[in-house]
Amino acid sequence: MAEPLPSPAAAWVDTFVDHLGGERNYSPHTVAAYRRDLQVFVAYLRRHGLSPEDASDETVRQFLAKEHRRGVSAKSLKRRLSAIRGWFRYLRAEGRVANPPVLDLRAPKAAGRLPQTLDPEQMTRLLEQEERNLLDVRDRALFELIYSSGLRLSETVGLDLASLDLNGGRVRVLGKGRKARELPVGSKAQAALRRWLEVRPQLAKEGEQALFLSRRGHRLGARSVQQRLRRRAQMAGLETPTHPHMLRHAFASHLLESSGDLRAVQELLGHADISTTQIYTHLDYQHLARVYDHAHPRARRRERGK
Repeated sequence: MAEPLPSPAAAWVDTFVDHLGGERNYSPHTVAAYRRDLQVFVAYLRRHGLSPEDASDETVRQFLAKEHRRGVSAKSLKRRLSAIRGWFRYLRAEGRVANPPVLDLRAPKAAGRLPQTLDPEQMTRLLEQEERNLLDVRDRALFELIYSSGLRLSETVGLDLASLDLNGGRVRVLGKGRKARELPVGSKAQAALRRWLEVRPQLAKEGEQALFLSRRGHRLGARSVQQRLRRRAQMAGLETPTHPHMLRHAFASHLLESSGDLRAVQELLGHADISTTQIYTHLDYQHLARVYDHAHPRARRRERGK
């Protein structure tokens, strides 16, 4: 249930939806849905100390990211954006808001279901488990890296030793279409990778360059990663069926919610679909690293002395 709305925003919502039903002949179902959507949005504004006049494109993007994280469907996100956009157009026409946001912002595509994700507490339970043997050390490093840097499973198992630059805190991956990108590696993942690199020689066959190895000393396969993650999730007591893409999606969701920087998150993901509204231009590595260090739950937070 939405929180009570402050005045005059409550009156503005009521006036707008009455206008839709009485003058625009919207169906009662649509009017009711728009009222609920706007109540949720204005309650979000209030929690962040904002009025409708203060709202910007970035405000709406962060709101949609939050709703996405809560599991709201792409179809519902599209309707919420339509309600918000229509409301701001109405407020501009009524002289209430001079420079309304999101009038040109496109809604997320409604096709397909949004993948499930894990919250930061669940991620901590999944990642921070006792390391009883070499494979546990490997798994911790592997899954920390996926969540730290938003890697695809195929990118992760394709990594070689030369792909990793721990001194520089980055990893170089080859994504779809053999397109290379450099990504920051957070401090938690760096520590786990260092532990793995210390024990890796105990498994590695001569000349093997793969970063992550199977128990037989050769490159780890994707199916083995999926099985190990399911087992790890069960040991963590997670009820949600867990697969590697959920870690990548958690990376995107948590970083997007914290930073609000859709362009940077999409660049970090290699232009993957995270229900963003457009394709953004290339950003340099230093900008991506700053956004990452500031926003990712397991990144190094220098300002806090971590």
